[in-house]
Amino acid sequence: MAQLTGHRIAFLCKRGVEQPELTEPWRAVLEAGGEPVLVGEEAGTITALVGDWDRGDDFTVDVTLDDADPANYLGLVLPGGTLNSDKIRTNEAAQAFVKAFMDAGKPVAPICHGAWILIEIDAVRGRTLTSTTRIRTDLRNAGATWVDEEFVADGNLLSSRSPRDIEAFNAGIIRAFEQAAGV
Repeated sequence: MAQLTGHRIAFLCKRGVEQPELTEPWRAVLEAGGEPVLVGEEAGTITALVGDWDRGDDFTVDVTLDDADPANYLGLVLPGGTLNSDKIRTNEAAQAFVKAFMDAGKPVAPICHGAWILIEIDAVRGRTLTSTTRIRTDLRNAGATWVDEEFVADGNLLSSRSPRDIEAFNAGIIRAFEQAAGV
């Protein structure tokens, strides 16, 4: 069912993104009729990883952060991957991009380490979310309530622990994107 037809969903990532955390939600958005858009720091391609060590596939950046306008997207997916998430969270343009989605109340969906950038912009204080256990202390120290669940929706913040929860994550984010689209 093409409930997201005409709606674009941004995927913010860089080299080292956890491949299934990019490709599986991407596929879910496509299957729902939406248009996933890979937003990266610079033009070209990014190389994914499977786990923290195994080289994955290369993916073409559709639009750079300099040219990406949050107003053009219904929602945002923040795939994890330790390397990807650790590097993207320190990029001020990436921080501003994510903050614009949060400030607008648009759906923002981090999975695994993807929530790290939300700490940098002080967007987790008073919110309930999940992530990989490796960053739960970071989230708690930033004022979040961390829970060990496969998918958590707290307003516009939609989070999941890891690729093992991808089915729940995909179902939850598509539901939220459809609500945001008014369908």
